[in-house]
Amino acid sequence: MIIGLIIILLLVLFLPFTNFVGRHLEAFLFIMGILSVFVSQVWSAELITEALTSPIYITLAVLGAGLLFRWFQKQFEASILKISNVIPYRLFIALFVIILGLISSLITAIIAAIILVSVISVLKMDRQSEIRLVILACYAIGLGAVLTPLGEPLSTIVTAKLNEEFFYLAKLVGVYIVPGVVVFGILSAIMIKPREDSRTIDQKREIETYGQIVLRSLNIYIFVMALTFLGAGFQPFIERFLLQLDPLILYWINIVSAILDNATLAAAEISPQMTEPTIKAILLGLTVSGGMLIPGNIPNIIAAANLRISSLEYARFAVPIGFVAMIVYFGVIIFIV
Repeated sequence: MIIGLIIILLLVLFLPFTNFVGRHLEAFLFIMGILSVFVSQVWSAELITEALTSPIYITLAVLGAGLLFRWFQKQFEASILKISNVIPYRLFIALFVIILGLISSLITAIIAAIILVSVISVLKMDRQSEIRLVILACYAIGLGAVLTPLGEPLSTIVTAKLNEEFFYLAKLVGVYIVPGVVVFGILSAIMIKPREDSRTIDQKREIETYGQIVLRSLNIYIFVMALTFLGAGFQPFIERFLLQLDPLILYWINIVSAILDNATLAAAEISPQMTEPTIKAILLGLTVSGGMLIPGNIPNIIAAANLRISSLEYARFAVPIGFVAMIVYFGVIIFIV
């Protein structure tokens, strides 16, 4: 079983960078998820029910946002451009990323990602700047969303497992998370280069058809279902090899959350018997590394699907940024632990 899961893990890690798999990422991850469940022999009616129902909220949110944006596209574009004209463009980008990252803990990472995609669709950037802004903003959203149980499944699960109150995680890791969100906002302002004509609306910009909106929503549904199966399939692997490790080692091992659902890892690793420094190390490792590859976080998935960013395009910028962030936070964790 373990050998089979290791093979699947390696396939999930490397094959998305090939052209064929990159173009069919949802189907590929779905197949790998099914295989991992077969290898682990964890099939159950509860798992099938969870896999069928857990993507519904995300899918409906993406579908609803796509329809609203289509219906009110001109008004939305005019509002965003008006705001971006009031303040310097780079300051607008920085504030947008910082605010979006911080409020993601209240509006959910899903809604934050949808807002991100909608705004980027309005701002006419070159492809490199667009991808960089998506990645930096997704890192900010992934960090910010952990501050309350509303933000994302990871924070919901951790708060429930520890039987703590609503703002527990904000008090526990907020002092480390908020500066990280601000840094990603500043990096966005520095590394994004707007086009000279970015202050006007492109009258010829293509309006999505209803079919495209529905198809994208279905792809998101399959993507999240695949991650549910992958998380369940790798549960025995996690329980056998990860749970007894030193927090400093577990911090780096948790880099696998770049391709596995970090909520599943948190559910397996977090325990009320742990010390607060250990919980901090686990949470920071999971939240930072979740931005390194597309499957690592819901915002990454939504943004990449909407803006047609391939796995290779995403990883070229996200992986180096992620490793730098991991090293910085590792220094923080050494001090904490």
